[in-house]
Amino acid sequence: MQVRDYCVRPAGPDDLDGARAVMLDTVYRDFGTGYVPRWHGDIIDPATAYLAPDRHTLLVAVDADGEIVGTGALDSRGPLHPPNPRHVAARYPSGTTAQLRRVYVRPEHRRRGLARRLVAELLAFAAADGGYRAVYLHTDPTVEGAEGFWRSIGTVVHDERDDPGRGQGIVHFDVPLDALLPAVVPSRSPHSTGR
Repeated sequence: MQVRDYCVRPAGPDDLDGARAVMLDTVYRDFGTGYVPRWHGDIIDPATAYLAPDRHTLLVAVDADGEIVGTGALDSRGPLHPPNPRHVAARYPSGTTAQLRRVYVRPEHRRRGLARRLVAELLAFAAADGGYRAVYLHTDPTVEGAEGFWRSIGTVVHDERDDPGRGQGIVHFDVPLDALLPAVVPSRSPHSTGR
């Protein structure tokens, strides 16, 4: 099965339960943290986090059976200090930073180009907005395949594994807006459908 067998589209209200299930399964299974309110509030209330604000979006990847098997989100909140390093927070201020979040694909649907397609669509959304000057994300390098995937798209700006005391062990990335060109640039706002 290739990426063409999937539909990647903006989430609507009817997609939120399926998207939430993908996200929660990922934080329990892949991260091993389970739900942590201070980190995962957007998972519980994705409508407020991603559907309501005009400059935010939540995408879903839907398989041929209509099941949501992947997610990708973007918001205008830069990383906060703490817990992130001060210089990372200063480099990526809220408002002009598009932060990629919740790019998750169920294990049985991985290695088919879905995550790359989700990211391409998120970058197209950020470029169409016109107000974003940087794209940021962080990843947990203990999650299988995550660090390699993000290194293939972006540039490491800070690796907490090199810090004294090792911080959170997170790797922080800068992603060029044009990293995955040619991206599918929507002819209208992704929020004009599915709401």
